[in-house]
Amino acid sequence: MPRSTNSVASRKRRKKLLKQTKGYFGRRKNVYTVAKNSHEKALSYAYRDRRKKKGNFRALWIQRINAGVREYDMSYSEFMGKLSKAGIDLNRKVLADLAMNHPKAFEAIVNKVKAE
Repeated sequence: MPRSTNSVASRKRRKKLLKQTKGYFGRRKNVYTVAKNSHEKALSYAYRDRRKKKGNFRALWIQRINAGVREYDMSYSEFMGKLSKAGIDLNRKVLADLAMNHPKAFEAIVNKVKAE
């Protein structure tokens, strides 16, 4: 009995992958074997960078808090140390937002931390 392949399913699978690589440069978008490799690589980059994104945002928040605190003659590390001693439980995301968009509220926090 001759070997049979399911060419309908194979073609569908290839078309699906080529549709996902639409917009890639050169042979990456229209040659199946090249497209498959570049798509796998793209998925691994996406996975890695979804995690990296969280670190990037944390770094941004730290920079914004540091810039806000420098106006009151403190460093970031000094501020964060005194903040925890004062028992104020605000995360970096909230502190960065206060420093950027609500300077009066941020100033109140800084003054409370300085007083202790």
